[in-house]
Amino acid sequence: MTSPQNPPPGDDPRAGDPQWSQAPPPPPPAYESPYPQPRSRSTPVLSIIAFVCAAVALLFIPILFGLAGIVLGVVGHTRGESLGKWAAITSGVAMIVGMVLGFLVVQNMT
Repeated sequence: MTSPQNPPPGDDPRAGDPQWSQAPPPPPPAYESPYPQPRSRSTPVLSIIAFVCAAVALLFIPILFGLAGIVLGVVGHTRGESLGKWAAITSGVAMIVGMVLGFLVVQNMT
């Protein structure tokens, strides 16, 4: 039986091997769930409330509910809700139509 010879000092036998020239991989995370995590699709709550404010602004206090709907729609849009922009536009239009309807009702009552 022959034993492998020791290389001379300063001579690394693995130096030319590409497997050993790379850095070791990072350690695995401390805890990883074996189950896939469900994707959370958040409900566009602010946009829905803005649409409700738009509907209410047609008949009751259009300036208050219209502005509330616009603000909620803009905030929802900045938070990433896809309907936020449309809720703000709808609230603005509903506010104007509600004010016109209110003006016509008051004019016809007198």
